[in-house]
Amino acid sequence: MMRAARRTFSEMKPRTRFVIKTFNKISPQGLERFRPEMYRIKPGEDQPPVAHAIMLRSHKIQDSDVPLTCRAIVRCGAGTNNCNVPRMTELGIPVFNTPGANANAVKELVLCGLLMASRGIYEGAAHMVQLHKDGTAHERIEKDKAMFGGRELTGKTLGVVGLGAIGAAVAHSAIALGMNVVGYDPGLSVEAALRLPSGDMEMASLEDLVEQSDYVTLHAPYIKDVTHHLINAELLSKMKPDASLLNFARGELVDEAALNERYESGGGGRYITDFAVSDELYPRPNVISIPHLGASTEEAEANAAAMAADTVQLYLETGTIKDSVNFPACSLPARDEEHVHRCTVITENRPGMLGDLMSVFGEANLNVVQQINTSKGELAYNVIDLELPRTADGKVDVGEFGTGDFDKLQAKIMEVSGVKSTRFISDWCPGTGYAVKVDDQIIGIGVDSPEQASYAEL
Repeated sequence: MMRAARRTFSEMKPRTRFVIKTFNKISPQGLERFRPEMYRIKPGEDQPPVAHAIMLRSHKIQDSDVPLTCRAIVRCGAGTNNCNVPRMTELGIPVFNTPGANANAVKELVLCGLLMASRGIYEGAAHMVQLHKDGTAHERIEKDKAMFGGRELTGKTLGVVGLGAIGAAVAHSAIALGMNVVGYDPGLSVEAALRLPSGDMEMASLEDLVEQSDYVTLHAPYIKDVTHHLINAELLSKMKPDASLLNFARGELVDEAALNERYESGGGGRYITDFAVSDELYPRPNVISIPHLGASTEEAEANAAAMAADTVQLYLETGTIKDSVNFPACSLPARDEEHVHRCTVITENRPGMLGDLMSVFGEANLNVVQQINTSKGELAYNVIDLELPRTADGKVDVGEFGTGDFDKLQAKIMEVSGVKSTRFISDWCPGTGYAVKVDDQIIGIGVDSPEQASYAEL
C-alpha cells in the first residue's frame, strides 16, 4: 500500500483550550455555555491561525475561513445553505445545525401571517397612515373599515406542508384556534410524529391537502431538484379560488411565476412570505413580503446559540454526533476508566474499511474495549475506546506508551487508504491529537498549528 506523504504542523507548544472561531453576532447566552477553562472564543475577523470549531449564523463560509485544525462547523439555525456542506463532507468536517431552536419564534410569526391572510390588517394599517397624513383619520375611520373586511380562522382548514419542529408547533396552535388541520410530510420521522397533535389532525397527499385547505403553510426544507418549486402551477390550480399561501420556510419552494399567473387569471387569496419576491409579485396588494423575521427574536437567537454551543462541545469532548446534516448520528457511552483512551476516525464508507482500521490496533497490540461504526452516504464515522498498556500491578504504563507512541499510532492509522482524519480525545490537552489527510498529505501529527492557515492555502 502506498504511503501518503507526511507533513507536520509548525513547532508550537500544545494548547490547553479549544478555540471556537465565531462569525456574525452570536448571542451571549450561547457563548456563556463554553467553559472558560476549556474554551477560548475568537471572532473570525481576528483571523485566528488555529480554531477547532467554527460557530456562525448567516456568514457564507469559504475555504479560507476553515483552518486545517477545524474539527466541526455549527450553525445557529436550521438551514445550512451558507456552509457548503458537500465541500465540508469531502474534507471530513461535520456540519451541525440547531433544529427546533427557533420553532416557537417562527410559529408565532406564522400565526401573525394567518391573521394577515384572513383579515385586512396590513392594508388597513397602511390606509390609516395615509388618512392621518391627510388629517381625515377621525372622520373616515368608521366609513372606510368596510374596505378591509375579512373572515375568521375558526372552522377553516389549514394545510401544513412539512411536520418538523415548526410545522408541528403550527399545527398545535392552529387546532387551539379552532382550525381543522391537514398535514403532509413524506419524510416524517418517529421523533417528529410524536410531536404531532394526537388524533386531532389528518394526513393527506400534497394534492389532497391543497384541494381541502383554506390556508396552506410551508415548512419543508429546500433541497435542490427535490423541493425546488414544490408549489408549482399544477398544485396552484388545485387550490381553492380564495385560498391563501404562507411561506416561512424557503423562497425557492414556490414557483412565483406560476403564482403570478394564478393572480393574473383571477385567483384570489393572499401570499404571505418571509422572503423577498419577484418584481411581478411585489406590487400586488394581496402579496405581503416580510424581511425574514422568522427567527429574529432574542429568545430564538439565544436558544439557537445555546443549542449550538452544547452540540459542538459534546462533539469535541466525547466524539458524539447529534444534529449533523452530513454525518451520521453517533453516540458511544464513556468508559469511566483511567486506562481507556478515546479515538475517532473518519473514513470512506466502503467494504473492508473497518477491518483495515482494526488491524492497525491489532498490530499495535492494543485492545479495543468498545467501538461504534456508523455511516451516511460515502462517509463513515468511528468512535473507538482503546485500553492503554499497563504494568503487572495494573497501573497505566505512561512511560511505555506516551505521546510519542500515540503519534506513531496516529501515523499508522492515517496511512490506511480511505482514512480522512483521526482524533485522539484528551481532557489533559484539548485541541491536540488531530490529523487530516488532504490530497494524500498527512497534516497535523504531533503538534497543533498548521503551516498553512486554511484549506484554501492548499
